[in-house]
Amino acid sequence: MRTLNLGILAHVDAGKTTLTERLLFTAGAIDQIGSVDAGTTQTDSLDLERERGITIRSAVASFFLGDLAVNLVDTPGHPDFIAEVERVLGVLDGAVLVVSAVEGVQPQTPLLFRALQRLKVPTLLFVNKIDRPGADPDRVLEAMRRRLSPGVLAMGDVRGAGRRDALVEPRSDDDDASRQTLIEALAEHDETILDAYVSDPATLTSERLREEIGVQTRAGVIHPVYVGSAARGTGIDALIAGIDELLSGAHGDSEAPVSGRVFKIERTSSGERVAYVRLFAGTLRARQRVRVGGGEERKPTAIRVFAPIGSAHRDVLSAGQMATVRGLGAVRVGDTIGEPPPGDDSSARFPRPTLEAVVFATQSDEQGSLRAALNQLAEQDPLIDVRQDDRRHEIAVSLYGEVQKEVIQATLQRDYGIAADFRETTTLCIERPGRSAEAEEIIRARTKTNITGRSSPDSTNPFLATLGLRIEPAAFGSGVNVRFAIEPRYIPLAP
Repeated sequence: MRTLNLGILAHVDAGKTTLTERLLFTAGAIDQIGSVDAGTTQTDSLDLERERGITIRSAVASFFLGDLAVNLVDTPGHPDFIAEVERVLGVLDGAVLVVSAVEGVQPQTPLLFRALQRLKVPTLLFVNKIDRPGADPDRVLEAMRRRLSPGVLAMGDVRGAGRRDALVEPRSDDDDASRQTLIEALAEHDETILDAYVSDPATLTSERLREEIGVQTRAGVIHPVYVGSAARGTGIDALIAGIDELLSGAHGDSEAPVSGRVFKIERTSSGERVAYVRLFAGTLRARQRVRVGGGEERKPTAIRVFAPIGSAHRDVLSAGQMATVRGLGAVRVGDTIGEPPPGDDSSARFPRPTLEAVVFATQSDEQGSLRAALNQLAEQDPLIDVRQDDRRHEIAVSLYGEVQKEVIQATLQRDYGIAADFRETTTLCIERPGRSAEAEEIIRARTKTNITGRSSPDSTNPFLATLGLRIEPAAFGSGVNVRFAIEPRYIPLAP
């Protein structure tokens, strides 16, 4: 059976979670569509997610498309939780990037698209909310060509955009204009298409063109664009057909050495860590020894493979699949399971947090408990980067924004019973010199040498002084060290 690990990504409020619900419903995985506003969606399971109507943690839901098992990964859209998206990107086989037909390409959209491109994740685009007032799919399509990629390829047209009864008409090969546009797009990346168009157009059958769309989509040079309304189900059948036809399933050798990655950590009510693992190669069973994070070997106690409702329970994780795994000890997000995945790239795909805030327990005797709770939250989001200043007796955390701070505060209260407060958020400023450099300034000499190395007359300053400064890069993590190169007693004092 083929498995496709599919991510749903978008700028906040583009309709990503609603699309996830609609895909699950259309595929028969759920009997009723949940509502983001009502807090009844399948993937927004946290109380905070339901209260705020936003996705905070990634979640996995599964369904069948014929013989294709799809693991649908719903990711946060709010920029404060971009770190959660980053961890998911490296375990995907394909993605659907959702764009609103009203707001169009928003600030987060190009950021997500570029990250998918760098990782070579085949990507479909879905222009949502065509039934909302102000919807303009044609304008959005042009914006995507300009800001995302010239390789976006419209797969359908909208009739009555902006109205509740808006309809989607698939583009037909019988239409000369649509066929011309398709051939031009494909010929940009395959000269055989251009040669056939010039020498023998009859060979460019609908089947051949459709096959070439799939080839170029999986190569990441063409990005089919579907349009519709996730809330009403308009255009969803065409999107599902595109997912099944244009995105290939996971490839991996189940007989190879175990190779996987942890992309999410949860804790049970008893405090046990549960790791979400994507396996790229090999087979993992309970009680099988496996190296975790490049360190010591551990034996998982339980494995639960993600599978569509109605399929048999599986506790053996094979290449290409995802599962929750228990018993891996002090495992952390990003840890490798077994051998590092091929072409492994652990470098950051998005900018690191640029804000920080000091957090403190309102009851001073809970400060130790606060530190322990923050350490557990850092297991789920390592970029929180909990730091303790022993001199000031303060705890600081890194942040992407104020919403993330509010969520941390609410989580501490709800899950750990700790009332905490934050000081005003400040901007992080971390700089490291790239090389050694020095400068010298001499005042009230015949000439003075400024920091650019040039000499100039100096007759305006009555004070005698010399200042020299040398900056050298220190070992990473060693902090700032200031030293005097000249003993103060050797410095002459003016009478």
